[in-house]
Amino acid sequence: MPARLIRPAAGVLLAGLVALVAFTGAPAQQATDSVAPETGASRSENRLVTAKNQMVVAAHPQAAAAGMAMLEKGGTAADAMVAVQLVLGLVEPQSSGLGGGAFLLYHDGESGKLSTYDGREAAPMAANGKLFIGADGEPMKFFDAVIGGRSVGTPATVALLAEAHRRHGKLDWAELFEPAIALAEAGFTVTPRLNESIADNAESLFRYPATRQYFFSEEGVPIFPGTVLKNQAYADTLRAIAGEGEKAFYSGEIASDIVNVIQSAEGNPGLLTMADMADYRVKERPPVCLSYRETEICGMGPPSSGMLTIGQILGMLEEHDLAALGPESPESWRLIGEASRLAFADRGRYMADSDFVKMPEGLLNRSYLGDRAKLLKTEDGGPKTLPQNDVQPGEPPMDQAFLHADDQSLELPSTSHFSIIDRFGNAVSMTTTIENAFGSRLMVRGFLLNNELTDFSFVPEFAGRPVANRVEPGKRPRSSMAPTIVYRDGKPWLLIGSPGGSRIIGYVAKTLIAAIDWGMDVQAAISLPHLVNRFGTYDVEEGTEAEALAPALADFGYRVESRALNSGLHGIMVTAEGLSGGADPRREGVALGD
Repeated sequence: MPARLIRPAAGVLLAGLVALVAFTGAPAQQATDSVAPETGASRSENRLVTAKNQMVVAAHPQAAAAGMAMLEKGGTAADAMVAVQLVLGLVEPQSSGLGGGAFLLYHDGESGKLSTYDGREAAPMAANGKLFIGADGEPMKFFDAVIGGRSVGTPATVALLAEAHRRHGKLDWAELFEPAIALAEAGFTVTPRLNESIADNAESLFRYPATRQYFFSEEGVPIFPGTVLKNQAYADTLRAIAGEGEKAFYSGEIASDIVNVIQSAEGNPGLLTMADMADYRVKERPPVCLSYRETEICGMGPPSSGMLTIGQILGMLEEHDLAALGPESPESWRLIGEASRLAFADRGRYMADSDFVKMPEGLLNRSYLGDRAKLLKTEDGGPKTLPQNDVQPGEPPMDQAFLHADDQSLELPSTSHFSIIDRFGNAVSMTTTIENAFGSRLMVRGFLLNNELTDFSFVPEFAGRPVANRVEPGKRPRSSMAPTIVYRDGKPWLLIGSPGGSRIIGYVAKTLIAAIDWGMDVQAAISLPHLVNRFGTYDVEEGTEAEALAPALADFGYRVESRALNSGLHGIMVTAEGLSGGADPRREGVALGD
């Protein structure tokens, strides 16, 4: 593995940004006062960033700078998207990269059309419902399934970047690779967040030689913050794709190396083949949209459950005056939490890859959501809390009988989101992932491979009924990723999304409510403390004002837990003055504008 440390330094994160800005000529207006570690134990106080014509908000300063460099050269949001993702795969490898997948929303400024692209990884054709059933007939333990080749789906990010560039790009394809190649060869500064992620996953990363050599010193210590880290193997991979296009990734030596690493993974080999690589295709899906207050909120459809579940939450809340209640009211959070629990019950029963599962047509039906909303209050209109662990799916309008069992999948938070608007009015909202931190822990040619197949239910059926989100050949696992574009008067008003596993849905719903109902600017809405209820327990963000609401929530009958809720919300709001950007203070992202 040729990627190595070249020096330990007392390096500061922004030193790397300055170096990349010098290379690209990108402007460097940014919003972070300090770097927030992975745990979320401390938070920077991010300021609202404004711009006149174009903006990039991403999870790392160097990725945002690479995107801005493409915009300054006259590129589109799609061009900037490619540059951002390629740099993120280098500097934030635990979250996304060439070995993963993504969902993309693209608003075309000239036509006004919203396109949504499914770049989700796919199960190998040799996979079936018993993929995660052990020799004893029982489901595997989660991390026994994750680490190694068994969990790897066909990587999709490269295909998505290429497809989006073909349709919406303006600059030369190879030009978009220059910042990431330069940074991989010169070295980037290791951040506290990357260091802490390595330390948290040290045992599993040490299991395979490639990750052990790349992420640890010769003494076996996780690379220190401030270390400058080179990755020549990644630069060589990028050069091949820049010169030959996506075929360099999906056939030939790169694809062969990917397949060999997966199939030969010690202790847990996988099923992916060269045919699976060659057959992968990005799919354009119909957007899922819901009217809420005076906005139209749009996102990705299945296999993402994100927008459907958020839409259900907001649809059940619309009759309630959240604006009058405000963000400090326990009743606001009771309503939000109960609507979320009801929506998650439907998610577990009905939502999966719609190419394989016939889903109910009425999940966002107004009448159906109105009936579900009645469960939020007593007959005399007072507050009502549903039983702690007994929230049942509803029966939405459907055109056929739906005899599926509830899902039992586990989705963990290691993902990234970025938002981009260019001078032409084009907009990108993209959530990108390799699933768990460092994915499968398998590294090949300078990048990590995903563990997306563990987003499927490990149990294919229950009580004789199949689980909608079970493993099937070629199927795409259900996701909670929720890249979102909110429209006002037919034009983009807010771009938002987040990492966070299944809590993504709660993070994005909270931010939408904060912006739409509570009138917050994008930075305030992102920074607002999290309160998330998916399955009965109310999670409140530790060390924030949210903890003051815990006693009142407990009085409603909830089990309440304070915990780190480390989102990575990155958003842009269109205002009368131009653009305003917000970066999540829980991570190290920035907003950059012209």
